[in-house]
Amino acid sequence: MKKHIIYSLLLLAVTCSLVSYDLPKGWFKAGSDPEKYDMGVEMGMGMNSKYAATIKSLEHKKIHGFGTLMQDCSPEKYLGKRVRMTGYMRTQDVKRWAGFWFRVDQAGSKKPLAFDNMQRRAATGTSEYTRYEIVLDVPQNASNLAYGALLAGPGQIWFDDINFEIVDKNIPTTGY
Repeated sequence: MKKHIIYSLLLLAVTCSLVSYDLPKGWFKAGSDPEKYDMGVEMGMGMNSKYAATIKSLEHKKIHGFGTLMQDCSPEKYLGKRVRMTGYMRTQDVKRWAGFWFRVDQAGSKKPLAFDNMQRRAATGTSEYTRYEIVLDVPQNASNLAYGALLAGPGQIWFDDINFEIVDKNIPTTGY
């Protein structure tokens, strides 16, 4: 009996250590209600059984806002180009919606030059990893690119393998 209890405690300790709510390097929490979500990295949940970023609601009932794990960067190498952001997302019990988002900012303005948060084609419910994409133009006057994943309401998402590529202008944009 004592051996079984020790084994169970060891198993629990190992299981608990698989979730690290340390943020991935260069990423930060934001959103209208970021305090209602745990955000970080989870081992074994990535596309190839490696690490994946995760956002998990702390409440299982109604959450009116959203939490996002995000990053921003210089638009320099994308100025004047059409850019496709791709990523993979897995969902569990997403009650409202989840998605990737991508925004092109202009210095001195609160209105983005381009934006898409996938709300019209959102991820919901429970799903295995699915590839999503956002395509936006990055005008010459862009000053910043901001992007990430968001969860609105209860549930959990994992996301992995976000990439950016320049695409031909005949590829339609997805945002405004």
